Amino acid sequence: MAPPSAATRRKLQRKFRLRGFTLKVDALEEAAAFLDRFPEAEDEALDLLLDELDKEPLQSSILDRDAVRRVVALLVEAEEAVDAASPALASARSALRVVDAFLVPRFHFDPIKKVFYEHTGRLAIHGEAGDKASLYRDRYQVLLQRLSRDRYFSKPAFDTVVTEDGSCEITSIQSLIGCTGRRWIMGVISQLEERQFYLEDLTGAVNTCGFPPLEDREASLSMLMGLDFFGGGVIPTEETLRLSALEKKAVNDMFVILSDVWLDSPETMEKLAVVLDGYDSVEVVPSLFVLMGNFCSRPCNLAFNSFEELRMQFGKLGEMIAARSRLKEHSRFLFIPGPDDAGPSKALPRCALPKYLIEELQKHIPNAIFVSNPCRVKFYTQEIVFFRQDLLYRMRRSCLIPPTMEETSDPFEHLVATITHQSHLCPLPLTVQPIIWNYDHCLRLYPTPHTIVLGDKSEQKAFKYTGITCFNPGSFANDSTFAAYRPCTKEVELSALEG
Repeated sequence: MAPPSAATRRKLQRKFRLRGFTLKVDALEEAAAFLDRFPEAEDEALDLLLDELDKEPLQSSILDRDAVRRVVALLVEAEEAVDAASPALASARSALRVVDAFLVPRFHFDPIKKVFYEHTGRLAIHGEAGDKASLYRDRYQVLLQRLSRDRYFSKPAFDTVVTEDGSCEITSIQSLIGCTGRRWIMGVISQLEERQFYLEDLTGAVNTCGFPPLEDREASLSMLMGLDFFGGGVIPTEETLRLSALEKKAVNDMFVILSDVWLDSPETMEKLAVVLDGYDSVEVVPSLFVLMGNFCSRPCNLAFNSFEELRMQFGKLGEMIAARSRLKEHSRFLFIPGPDDAGPSKALPRCALPKYLIEELQKHIPNAIFVSNPCRVKFYTQEIVFFRQDLLYRMRRSCLIPPTMEETSDPFEHLVATITHQSHLCPLPLTVQPIIWNYDHCLRLYPTPHTIVLGDKSEQKAFKYTGITCFNPGSFANDSTFAAYRPCTKEVELSALEG
């Protein structure tokens, strides 16, 4: 076995020291070998190891190899017991969790105590004026607390000799009064007067612009103390470790994602039948089909005839799926509404499709899942966000400063960089894209998920950015394109029907 890296050594020594332990060299190597078993869940594995060591009747806080090895042996034995369990049972119980946007927990950041706390009150759909202000304040605080940990924007602990790069400590706009020289601030772009854009924080505004750096997912998680920002419930460390082990073994699991599935178009339905036939005949059928709107070739209005027609089309889709017995038995079907589908408003997040429309389909596929747009899916420990919106076109229309072409000229890559740096799925003005004020947190990308699926009518694309897998399956109705995603390896297969 290769010796642990310097970074791993420092990490182990720091974590053990925080728990009151000192590691001998051989004990450190034993702990590092245990972490190597869980490359995708090192932090969870380390926390579990420390928790178990705390329960041991140790005679000294200085740990040797034998003390660590005893606990490691117990944990490995527990993992092997999980392996012997029925994979089907484990998959049915814990592999897939779907989180509706309206069930995502809301957190506020306390800038004084520098901690997040969960909102416990009721969230009204129709908010008051103060809720709109809170929307921007919460977005700002999330980014500011993230930025304050960036080594380029935080004040040195010992402010003696300034480095070559200089100090870029963030200053509030209010404190700029009477100051000279260069200062760094962070704020929200706002238009306080016609044709004049400003950078505004909680204390004032100036007319200049910048862009917040991105924070690594693990760095964000380490500051959240186990809070459930993603939704779906807090998973104990032992369960996280178990799920991580199962995830690595789920090599055959695959998601098939189609966007713009026009149920009222005979041509689209024929193409969908071809796709279903193809996957029904493979050795291992996909574990999840994700069908994203729009489900109608024209905007769905409140006319009864339009609703009744779409209701019957959903029934035909149910018959089509039920005719493929292997897909009906082994695959799940997830439906996400599009921007022009039936619903109470155009504001985000969009609620699930109305029950009236889906009753016919549910008669054939009773376990079909209908959720909001956006929605979140947790596959074992992997966090995936699905969002159906023609975002690329609207973001380019609302662009104030043209993106730099030095690193890439691809608009989709610029879009991915923008939403991840902003930690928000739709950083557009509310006049361009309305958002339910009290549910803006449902569109946050903090901490960054493992995968982001952006259903867009633009050209299909896949892009891995700072470890985040992002892709657009394209428009199935217009271009016959779709995508297959393998969560075990985070590989994306961009697909299209011939002809």
